[in-house]
Amino acid sequence: MPDKKIIILIAGPTGVGKSAVGLALAEKTRGEIINCDSMQVYKGFDIGTDKPGTEDRRKVPHHLLDIIDASTQFTAADFAGLALAAVTAIGHRGGLPLIVGGTGMYLDAVLRGYRLLEVPENSGLRWELAAFSLENLAARLKGSNPKLHNTTDLLDRERLMRAIEIAESGREREQPPSLLPKIEPVVFGIRLEREILRQRITKRLRERLNRGMIEEVKELVKKGAPFETLEFYGLEYRFVAKFLKGELNRNDMSQKLNSAIFQFAKRQETWFRRMERQGVLIHWVDGNADPAASILKKLKG
Repeated sequence: MPDKKIIILIAGPTGVGKSAVGLALAEKTRGEIINCDSMQVYKGFDIGTDKPGTEDRRKVPHHLLDIIDASTQFTAADFAGLALAAVTAIGHRGGLPLIVGGTGMYLDAVLRGYRLLEVPENSGLRWELAAFSLENLAARLKGSNPKLHNTTDLLDRERLMRAIEIAESGREREQPPSLLPKIEPVVFGIRLEREILRQRITKRLRERLNRGMIEEVKELVKKGAPFETLEFYGLEYRFVAKFLKGELNRNDMSQKLNSAIFQFAKRQETWFRRMERQGVLIHWVDGNADPAASILKKLKG
């Protein structure tokens, strides 16, 4: 490994195997993993987010998992601050920080080092936006603040609504770079052929359902999570909630969810291409050809 202080970011669409690659790299580099999946920060959202299990966490230190309750607001600014603090702590221990996940807004927050001032939730605005389609929300955000539009994850309703709140409050700003830790991020992306990715997504969804994903959502509801709230915690929770409410039968739920996840993966790929157009260098590796070994080879070279 080179002597220079770096952090590794491992990105890619859902289903390509980012978590497994991160774990393999961490075991070979004294690495510690910083979660970059916006849903894995929440307690109780385990099977539906494919959260690393106890055994994996024993093998390698993991950060920013299970840190907040579902009722708590968590923004990209929160993530950036906690992630950069973890990067600093890992560096002091002589470890290699590995930021692993596919939430584009969070990855962008680390790469750009931006901060957002705290903006309270605007219930009236959220009520107004509830009927908006994803495309209309994106258009509203672009009209409210084109600059924020360029650095915001446009693939998720909740993050779009939150970004509109911030943009229309007029309180978005960037923190001066001099106040941020000095980091040298190296971004690796994992890619697969579309048909292989589709097969992996289908297989993983089947495994999640067999492991008790529906029961997990039932338990969240039992503990007080409203069905309406679950709409905003990822596709898996949105579609299972529809099934539990009787809006979809199990077969339709599974098929529609599978299709929605694959469409989401394609939109993530679009997001990463946008990052590249904006100047982010992503080193792509083949997810079918031992990606961890490929990344290690690139780092050593």
